[in-house]
Amino acid sequence: MANHFTLYAKRLALALESREWDDVERLALDILKVWRENRQFFIAGNGGSAGNAIHLANDFLYGVGSGDRPGIKVEALTANPAVLTCLANDIDYNEVFSTQLITKASKDDLLLVLSGSGNSQNIVRALEVAIEKEMVTYAIVGYSGGLCKKLANNSIHLALDDMQLAEDFQLIVGHMCMQWLMVER
Repeated sequence: MANHFTLYAKRLALALESREWDDVERLALDILKVWRENRQFFIAGNGGSAGNAIHLANDFLYGVGSGDRPGIKVEALTANPAVLTCLANDIDYNEVFSTQLITKASKDDLLLVLSGSGNSQNIVRALEVAIEKEMVTYAIVGYSGGLCKKLANNSIHLALDDMQLAEDFQLIVGHMCMQWLMVER
């Protein structure tokens, strides 16, 4: 059993050690720009990635702010179950994020999508709407990166066929950006 844990940790460490970080630096700089310009930052994902979206939204709203410094205007599009179930029931589950962006987002706002495969249709639709609205888009993806890797303005890709490592990577990237923003602002 301990061997399993050691191998998991080694796979994650090896994946992190073997990558460049320019893409994460661009994300951090774009989050800073949104923060300084008082624009909106939206995050979306499904399943564990939905939980990560909520976690990271909390970090960017509260965690980067301190004292008299407000946090970022950020929203996890996964956070309101009434909205999600309404849109899924009345429109289509594939539109639960895109419909929110149509109403809430503006040009130059930021959308970060989190996806293991990069092929979830509701995430792809969110990116399509964000592109139409001329938002800045990022995708943190695993596996081959899927459609999200191709559609997003910027992709942060961890080429591992392991959903848990892909979801760990989402939080690691988010926490890297958060800690840098705490110092930078």
